[in-house]
Amino acid sequence: MATVFIPAMLQSLTDGATQLQVAGNTVRALINILEERFPGFKDRLLQDGDLRPDIAVAVDGEFAVDLIERVHPDSEVHFVPPISGGV
Repeated sequence: MATVFIPAMLQSLTDGATQLQVAGNTVRALINILEERFPGFKDRLLQDGDLRPDIAVAVDGEFAVDLIERVHPDSEVHFVPPISGGV
């Protein structure tokens, strides 16, 4: 199962879990499984069926282009929220 790292903005949905083991072969499948386990997960990540413009997803250190990006059982998946900062 892939290891999905949960950013702070989503940990309220996962009872504080920072990473989860999830079986799925695409980013979309992972999101759907996480939605089943943690209702509201999908709404925080998707807009009109695609990743929200302020969210990125990385699979094994490479940013995914779309939701059909392949995920392997030993993959590490990170949902990257917007980063604020500046002067």
